[in-house]
Amino acid sequence: MSLRANRVGEQMKKELGEIISRKIKDPRVGFVTVTDVEVTGDLQQAIVYISVLGSDQEKEDTLKGLTKATGFIRSEIGHRIRLRKTPEISFEFDESIEYGNKIEKLLKDMNED
Repeated sequence: MSLRANRVGEQMKKELGEIISRKIKDPRVGFVTVTDVEVTGDLQQAIVYISVLGSDQEKEDTLKGLTKATGFIRSEIGHRIRLRKTPEISFEFDESIEYGNKIEKLLKDMNED
């Protein structure tokens, strides 16, 4: 990614955290943390990585709620960040935290043996 795409991604990450926590009233959307935003070099698409607390069903419901609110979220981003065209937004789960916890547990188990 280019330097500008990185800056736009970081700004979007900050704004998305606020929009999701304060503006979205969907009861399906639980406690969501925006962990990363990857923006393509042409600033046309953005992948938003999220972490959600709760069961697998709550995570899926949260993803459905966020996907449903994508138009609203995109318009809010458009108002807050001055860009010629607001990127298309897609949400994905951030598996890195779970992966890190799994590695940590494996290392701990090895040290106990």
